[in-house]
Amino acid sequence: MEMPQQAAVRGAHVLHVRCRPGTGEAGYWALLDLACDVSPVVQVLPPAAALVDVAGALRYWDASPWDLGMRLRLRAAALLGIDVRVGAGPNWTVAAMASKGPLPVALVPDDSVAVRSFLDPLPVGMLHGIGPVQAERLVSFGLHSVGLLAATPEGTVQRILGGRAGRLLRDRALGIDPRPVTPSSLPSSTRERRIFDRDTLDAEAVRTALLESAVALGARLRARQQIAGTLALEVAFADGSAITRTRTLPEPSCHTDDLRTAAYGVFQALHLERARIRAITLTVDKLAAAGSAGGQISLDRARENRLRAEPVIDELNARFGPGAVRPAALSWRRAG
Repeated sequence: MEMPQQAAVRGAHVLHVRCRPGTGEAGYWALLDLACDVSPVVQVLPPAAALVDVAGALRYWDASPWDLGMRLRLRAAALLGIDVRVGAGPNWTVAAMASKGPLPVALVPDDSVAVRSFLDPLPVGMLHGIGPVQAERLVSFGLHSVGLLAATPEGTVQRILGGRAGRLLRDRALGIDPRPVTPSSLPSSTRERRIFDRDTLDAEAVRTALLESAVALGARLRARQQIAGTLALEVAFADGSAITRTRTLPEPSCHTDDLRTAAYGVFQALHLERARIRAITLTVDKLAAAGSAGGQISLDRARENRLRAEPVIDELNARFGPGAVRPAALSWRRAG
């Protein structure tokens, strides 16, 4: 039989993992892979946080929530060079507030006394989900700490902040948050939009915008270790109308060359020589993990060389900033 204190600690089964500001997208997605190694129940909170429900993983690892949080933090530092803060608590709100503290891994047991001891002294502006205007309004009424907000009657808080917001924030001040950790995966689509300075008839300007979009989408997919199955082009015209065409890629891909070729083909098939174009949006859909499909080796030596160069280009852009290395056509365009 478990002792009450041990049961309280094991009840703190929600981990809130928070990356340091400035963590790149590639590092963030790699961190999610590490979190999935700890527990399969991971909710993605882009751009730099995640929830991990370890209730079912405690017995498997024979460890406490604090142990699993420390393990995740150490693995992120050792394998990815990423510094994270981990808060463990009985629900989303308490765990998220614990991850804001000075400790690299902070645990709040699932015990009413422990939760109140943790929440009550905190400034009301640290309450999870509160906005700066709401915090200022509460402080102006003398409610400068989470404990004071929790002790205030619900009707009073609702008159200060409004019905729904007042009820929600007072519940969170009391440590009440019924939201479950809902497993979520990588996005199933992503897009790039380019708006022209003026409505254009210039097909070359549109092709340049398509190339910029293909470069950005390709780099994003490779950073997320995803591949796309379809590509859609939306063209918005000067009169406010728009047209969308979708093309299935010959094989799922994350390569800029494949996305560029498909985008050029869709645009050319529209025959818009006399249309005044205001904006274009390129969307890749049916995304899947990069390892879920094979790739066909072509006999085009120049293309194969470009594909082999992509990891180097991605590394240089990650080191020196987006666009440091880009296609010559875009470099010439910017210089001009």
